[in-house]
Order: sequence, then structure tokens, then C-alpha cells
Amino acid sequence: MVVVSYVTHLECSYTGKHYSSDGLHSVSDAGKPLMVRYDLGRLGREVSRADIEASSEPGFWRYSPLLPVAESEDRVSLGEVITPLVSLERSARLIGAAPGKVIVKDESRLPTGSFKARGLGLAVSMAKQLGVEHLAVPTNGNAGSALAAYASRAGIRATVLCPDNTPEINTRETEAQGGDTHLVNGLIGDCGRIIAEGSDDVGWFAVSTLKEPYRIEGKKTMGLELAEQMGWELPDVIFYPTGGGTGLIGMWKAFAELIELGWIECDLPRMVAVQSTGCAPMVKAWEQGLEFAEFWENAETDASGIRVPAALGDFLILRAVRESGGFAIAVSDEDIHRMAEGIGREEGLLMCPEGAATAAACKVALERGLIGLDDTVVLFNTATGLKYPMPEVASAIDKDSDIDYQMFG
Repeated sequence: MVVVSYVTHLECSYTGKHYSSDGLHSVSDAGKPLMVRYDLGRLGREVSRADIEASSEPGFWRYSPLLPVAESEDRVSLGEVITPLVSLERSARLIGAAPGKVIVKDESRLPTGSFKARGLGLAVSMAKQLGVEHLAVPTNGNAGSALAAYASRAGIRATVLCPDNTPEINTRETEAQGGDTHLVNGLIGDCGRIIAEGSDDVGWFAVSTLKEPYRIEGKKTMGLELAEQMGWELPDVIFYPTGGGTGLIGMWKAFAELIELGWIECDLPRMVAVQSTGCAPMVKAWEQGLEFAEFWENAETDASGIRVPAALGDFLILRAVRESGGFAIAVSDEDIHRMAEGIGREEGLLMCPEGAATAAACKVALERGLIGLDDTVVLFNTATGLKYPMPEVASAIDKDSDIDYQMFG
């Protein structure tokens, strides 16, 4: 597929002010995220759904007409794949759903084992196109390893700052893939502040969540991919683990673009923002009818990817949830761990804590009547469970002693 850029401009997501798509951009003058806008009329005349379906490009790069990377040589790839849809059968009873009605989109199959490959793959590719030599990111884990991997692939330097309680496997893999990695005695916001304050001295460009326009374009490919996988239809409900919320915002943007292109004609899904009871600013704001979320004090959850006490795109998350007729919901770490263990044992699917949170939230939503048994539900498992602590194996067998084979019964 010949790559042609259909980008027309960038737009402030709050005020609507237009900005040139040339050059490096962070947030708008209003301090809000910038959105990439396209000439969808021209795109629709020149590209069809059939062209997308016939594409041989790897993974999310098959949607290159709907992405901002103008030159094919600037696309940084680590062998992306279309992530599978896995129907829950045996473990559906743990959720209280009928077999086959709950489907997991398993993002763990992407490079570096998480959905962060989408956003950082696009951000690094645009950085390459724009001549950036040094990138920096604050992260609770998976964004760091994705940035490190894609930046190394592109020959760009990457600096990664993590809270000092970030899972060790995340920090180790980030370092191993070329990221200059540092632990900070604070939260992700503290890491972001250090990066912002050091920009002039160091000269790096921050690819913090929603503080540049392109990570959201990568994340929207989850929505594009889901629509194509479901025959250009969409599920009734999407449960999404929500920290910074780029994926939820990106999918909602993708669905709007697909409608304008005429590529889908179905009802849009209800978008559900899933958080932990230990860090639930979006849930509190949704329940109180607020446009913006308040900072969540003393944020703590084992689901580190959703341990985000303040999100720059809070109003966009809440807007998507409300426009879709969805809701925000929080579940406890205990429920998250119980669901991860149950699905692993019953289904053989190793969920990360954030992904397990969506399953736990689906269970609560069914119990409360927020969704129905007839609804088709998609849960996003955003990373491989291999990145998180797992149960120890305590049973040992002495080969030189008599073996009690009853233990295997």
C-alpha cells in the first residue's frame, strides 16, 4: 500500500483551535491534548475497506492511510501482529456471563508484550520523521519498555523515569532494550514533572501520555482493528482499563472516523472506564457529574498501569464515556487478583492485573444490571501476565524417595 498522508492539521481537543501539523508539538496553548485531523473525504474517495483488508503491512501499520506517518521509511516496526480475540468459555461463569458473550482482545501478543507498542510505535515513528534525537517518558512500566524498544530500533536515544515501586520486570526490560532508566521516589506525575523541567537543559522531547499528538493515533488502531476483526461491526460494550486513558479516547476517535468514512454503520459500543478502588479519579468524577477529575491522593494499586492519580485527558475520557452511554467503575485489588487467577486456571489465558480488572468490572456490572446477559462484551487485556508476580510453585518431589502417587489424584 502506497503511503499518502491525509493529515490536514492538529486541533486542540478542548478549544478547537487549529495548529499546523508541521514540526514538533506538545499540548495546545490551552494546555490540552492536540488531536490529529484528516481529510476523511479525500481518504474515503481514494481508500476503501477492501484496500485495508488486502493490506500486507504488519499489524497496525495496515491502517497507515489513517495514520500520520507520511513516509514508509519512517515507520518503525518490530513485527507487529493483529492481536487475537479470545472468547471466554469455561471462565465465563466466573464473570456470570454466558459462554462466548465475553471476548478478550489480547494485546499481550504485541512487541514488548503490551498495547503500549501501538502508541509508542507511532510516537517514535513521528519523532524519526521529524528528526528528533532524544525522547523521554514517565511511566509505570510498559510504556518505558515500548519506548526503549522502538527508539533503539529507530536509532533514537530514550530516557525513562519510573516510580520506584514500578514492577522490577518492567524496569529491567526497559534497561535491557536500550532505555536509560531511572527510579524516582514518587508517582508518575513526579516523573513527568522532572522530565518537563529538564527539557531545556537536556534537550529531550517528552512523549508523555497525551502531551504529544501521536500516541493517541497509535492507540486508536485498537478500535480500527477491532472493527475489522468483527466484520466492520462493533460489540455492545467495551471494558477498558483506564489510567491516562489514551486507548479509550483513541478508540472513540477511531469509531468517529470510521462513521465519517462510511466504513461502519452499526451502533457504537458503550465505553466503560475501569479503575482500581485504590486509584479511581475517573470513577469519582463520573459519579459526581464533573467535567474534570480531581487529583487522587495516595494512589495505590497492584495494577500499576492504572495507577494514574491525574490524567491530562480526563475530560476526554469522561466525554467518551458519557457520549457512548457507558460508565466508569472501580474494583478492588482483591477482586482483580481473584479474577486473574480464575481465568488463568479455567481458560489458560494469563491476564495482566489491568486486564483482569476489566473482567472483575464486567462481573460487577452484570450483577448491578449495568449491562445485560445478551450484550456482546469486549475486555482489553493490555499486557502479558508474565510481567507481574505469579504464584510460587511450592510442591517438590524427591526422585530418590518413595513417591506417593495419591498426591496426583
